[in-house]
Amino acid sequence: MRITHMGAGIGLAFGVLGLQIPAAAAADDSDVRIDPWNAYPGSTVTVSTEACDPDADFGKGWSEVGGEFQLFKGDQEGVLTGRFQIPEGTRTGSDTVTVKCPPLTKVTETYQVTGRPPSGSVDAGFGPAEDTGMGIALGGGLLITAAAGGVVWMCRRPNGNRT
Repeated sequence: MRITHMGAGIGLAFGVLGLQIPAAAAADDSDVRIDPWNAYPGSTVTVSTEACDPDADFGKGWSEVGGEFQLFKGDQEGVLTGRFQIPEGTRTGSDTVTVKCPPLTKVTETYQVTGRPPSGSVDAGFGPAEDTGMGIALGGGLLITAAAGGVVWMCRRPNGNRT
């Protein structure tokens, strides 16, 4: 009875792993690379593709958010690269990029437009991080006091040889 339970568990585990293989293979199947994958308004997005004919030196791209852009030969052989900027005030969500190049090749890819990245320090409840006055002096004093207390405790603790 134990062997059948173990066999069923092992079979279930392999079955679950087997179902994930096609999804993992499909996730990396795109011929378009978008960098950064999570862009924010005001940032520049770079699109590159190997889907075009290796001899092609020109392509056209279109983004729902960024509009039309051109693709030209990049540093790598057979790769066309283009850039566009996400306008300020763009709402968060997904954006689809379409790339067209000879001979009659059309590929699309979707990426995410996120909110503006944080700027400045994080307020953690004790004031902003750029506070260089009393907060840092107090924190340093507490650390020195704790270290001194640890040294005193180590020196005064009973030794195994003492009675």
